[in-house]
Amino acid sequence: MELDAIAFEHAPIGLAVLENRTIVRCNQAFGAMFRADPADCEERSLADFYASEKDFRTIGVKVYTAIQKTGRYNDERVMRRRDGSLFWCRTRGQSTTPKDPFQKSVWSFADLSEDRPIVELTQREREVAILTCRGMTSKEIGLELKLSYRTVEEYRARLLRKFGARKLAELVAKLSGMPL
Repeated sequence: MELDAIAFEHAPIGLAVLENRTIVRCNQAFGAMFRADPADCEERSLADFYASEKDFRTIGVKVYTAIQKTGRYNDERVMRRRDGSLFWCRTRGQSTTPKDPFQKSVWSFADLSEDRPIVELTQREREVAILTCRGMTSKEIGLELKLSYRTVEEYRARLLRKFGARKLAELVAKLSGMPL
């Protein structure tokens, strides 16, 4: 086995090569993280690993736009293991074809479960939580999600309760896995 192949296969982080958002190749760490044999992940749409079809579509638009501009994208999101369980994951990707961002790209995936356990959230609560962690105000989140400011505040209040946080800074710390 060549050195490149050894490095890819045994990297301590999940790696995947995608073509048109379909896994062409992934390593052992990717398989372990998603609780699947790496060979069973190949030729699967990345949609199979997203928390929802809506996440796959909406995040895909953001990824496409960012990669067209910079060639790269990264975020933290909830993903789904093959057994159906959800977990927080840090993703970083780079296209080898920036003019056609999804044609071919390389991605890394890091499991954040130890630092950020999953709390059962609705799709909308997840969206508000992610945008809150990005430092957006309730008004900015409302504009992004086409919700009223008051509705966003209601979602934030639910998140405070679900995470046992007393104020927004504590909620952000818990959502981002930062020590309190």
